[in-house]
Amino acid sequence: MTDAQRWQWMIVAALGLGLLYLLAPILTPFVIAALLAYMGDPLADRLEVLGLKRIFAVVVVFVGLTAVALTLLAILVPMVQEQIVLLVSKLPAYLNRLRELLLPLLGQFTDEGGQLLDWDAINKGLGAHLRELGSATGKIFATISKSGLVLAGWLANLVLIPVVTFYLLRDWDHLMLRIRELLPRKQEPVITDLARESDEVLGAFFRGQLVVMLALGTIYTVGLWIVGLDLALLVGMIAGLVSFVPYLGFIIGILLAGVLAMIQFQDFLHLGGVVLVFAIGQAIEGMLLTPLLIGERIGLHPVAVIFAVLAGGALFGFFGVLLALPVAAVIAVILRHMRHEYVSSDLYSGNDTGEDSSRS
Repeated sequence: MTDAQRWQWMIVAALGLGLLYLLAPILTPFVIAALLAYMGDPLADRLEVLGLKRIFAVVVVFVGLTAVALTLLAILVPMVQEQIVLLVSKLPAYLNRLRELLLPLLGQFTDEGGQLLDWDAINKGLGAHLRELGSATGKIFATISKSGLVLAGWLANLVLIPVVTFYLLRDWDHLMLRIRELLPRKQEPVITDLARESDEVLGAFFRGQLVVMLALGTIYTVGLWIVGLDLALLVGMIAGLVSFVPYLGFIIGILLAGVLAMIQFQDFLHLGGVVLVFAIGQAIEGMLLTPLLIGERIGLHPVAVIFAVLAGGALFGFFGVLLALPVAAVIAVILRHMRHEYVSSDLYSGNDTGEDSSRS
């Protein structure tokens, strides 16, 4: 590649990044639709193998995914809302019980005991914040209801995502073929191999990790419900959602559930039940769910996963956290390819072909 060609590619890349930045406000529904189409394409391919035409396979997958999503929303949204209302109503009582539990401990370290913390100020502060939160939420909904453009934009995105998903899912194979045809012929085999390996990694992450998160959330919720925890669903869902980071769901879940169990029951028997629930969930994840659904295809060390999530959050916020692991997985594929090329090269083996030829 000549210097002029390198400059051309750099200019094209800069223009592409600038265009993405300018179009960022309208790209969200298209990115979500592309992710949904990517996740549904393997199902459509399998239905094609069974004899269905592409359009009918896409309709079956699309209707099935839509039905599952709507069913989950219809079931979970009222339950989560009920749990949040329960948490707000019981928060003062929880604080009073927490004070009763901490007073003996604080008395061992200070003569003033509970005066070390101004519990009345804490109760008043939390009440004020909750009232402000409710007022702010009401203002947000009032603004949305008054602003026709904002409401129209939300509705347009809700309609646009399934429409774009359907068309991308229908033409996914053709789009991938067209992209492959645009690749330089000399680099096409290498890029195709990297894309195929990245596809396996990303497929394992998106489809496998989603099932693992849902399974862990269900296990934690059912287990905590059996223990008798009032906020079993809320804690179980939080622990399941953050379980894409190794051990983070386990740590956050057992801490939240443990504190709530001690406040609610004030005994160690129920605390032991909470520990047992999360121990069983962690064992099922490590011995069954992760090896079966994900395996070693992602190829990221737990330390690398934690670093990627923290780096993504620090650089790009919430969306950086969501995209951290897929991007890190693709980078890991590229680094493995570079390592293989380096180990196979004369630079690694120490064979200097030019020196050998000059000596001969």
